[in-house]
Amino acid sequence: MQWNIPRIVIAATQSGAGKTTLTAGLLAALRARGLSVQSFKVGPDYIDLGYHRIAGGRTGHNLDTWLVPEARLAEIFARECRGADIAVIEGVMGLYDGGRRGISSTAAIAKVLDAPVLLVMDVKSVGASSAATALGFRSYDPSVNLAGVLLNRLGSGTHEAMVRTAMVGIDMPVYGSLRRDASFVLPERHLGLTPVEEHEAKAMIQSLGTCVETGLDIDRIMALAKTAPPLSAAAGGGERPPQHPCRIAVARDEAFSFYYAASLDELRACGAELVEFSPLHDAALPDVDGIIIGGGFPEMFAVDLAQNTAMRAAIRAASEAGMPIYAECGGYMYLMRSMVDFAGAEHEMAGVFAARARMTERLQMVGYVEAEQTEDTILGAAGLILHGHEFHFSVEETEAEESELRPFRLTKLRSGAQYPAGHRRGNTLGSYLHLHFAGCRSAAEHFVEACHQWGRSFS
Repeated sequence: MQWNIPRIVIAATQSGAGKTTLTAGLLAALRARGLSVQSFKVGPDYIDLGYHRIAGGRTGHNLDTWLVPEARLAEIFARECRGADIAVIEGVMGLYDGGRRGISSTAAIAKVLDAPVLLVMDVKSVGASSAATALGFRSYDPSVNLAGVLLNRLGSGTHEAMVRTAMVGIDMPVYGSLRRDASFVLPERHLGLTPVEEHEAKAMIQSLGTCVETGLDIDRIMALAKTAPPLSAAAGGGERPPQHPCRIAVARDEAFSFYYAASLDELRACGAELVEFSPLHDAALPDVDGIIIGGGFPEMFAVDLAQNTAMRAAIRAASEAGMPIYAECGGYMYLMRSMVDFAGAEHEMAGVFAARARMTERLQMVGYVEAEQTEDTILGAAGLILHGHEFHFSVEETEAEESELRPFRLTKLRSGAQYPAGHRRGNTLGSYLHLHFAGCRSAAEHFVEACHQWGRSFS
């Protein structure tokens, strides 16, 4: 099926050039014009889409060809763009950066979606050399439609004139520019930007939208987006999975917020009703047949998580009763016996797994992985292959008797290195692995069916 969707990709020369800032400002500016804007983020990052939601007013979605096959990616893109006037896709890192051989790079996604690209350039302390950089990016892969540049962090009018003149010399269109402004620097911590749930970002994003409306040529950007040709994508994703009615509790609060919207939609498509709860603030679990605890920043709220003894006991009891529980990264850490924070203080956690999470100053793992199940779990049978990613600043310290009893064998995409991972206790499964259920429908179906069967056993 053909979908006519105006779309633009906001890429950059490298991380930190200002992609998220400019994208949020562009979303806010377009929304202020009365347009319906659908946003996307290339790669596995969870946090940036929170800023997109405030700026654009719609739930954003990730586009990642490692986590989700290309055919399904196009389907999700087309589906989520219904009712939108334009799609704005924020890139990841530099234009050509991604996994091994550039998998899921901004360039790769731009080619999948046949979308024009605008390159954000941090031109602080650089003049005519910026044109050499832009020329190199355009020449590196001519199949990428690099349509123009956005100049960021200009110092003065003279500086801007110098850079614009250089761009004219290589026939590189400039679609707008912004001056250096420290008030538009988004707050960061060890995993990237600070989630919007933890600070007041609305006023800053509105101000940023006003600035972008003035500095960028919005009309030209809209016209460029409309040059994208019709996109071929499936209308409904093909055969739908069987329905297994059940209720699944999803942990969502300041400590746990890392979820892909389309991933949760996949669980709903399998028959699940999703009910949010807070391990931080709630004293009891809702009436459910299963639990999902995603990633986030439990290390920043370890004291409060530990003090909520009622919730920790409720989750431990649910696990002991055989309720299917799936946990990723921060959720996995929460299910351990304890967590040691950055200051070295130890805090009791849910106590499902015989392990301890210890925060480190150094990043322990970031990147795509392939996961093979070494045993039957709530996600499927032994031998199941899953695509995911890891990103964490903690290590797990496992008791000796459980050190070899791991449900996953992970393989790093970049190096091919293999290592055992995760823990399983009955119907509770956890690891540092982040999955996207739209890319592994069978795992979503298997988990929902497990919840359905467990619920039926008590009906």
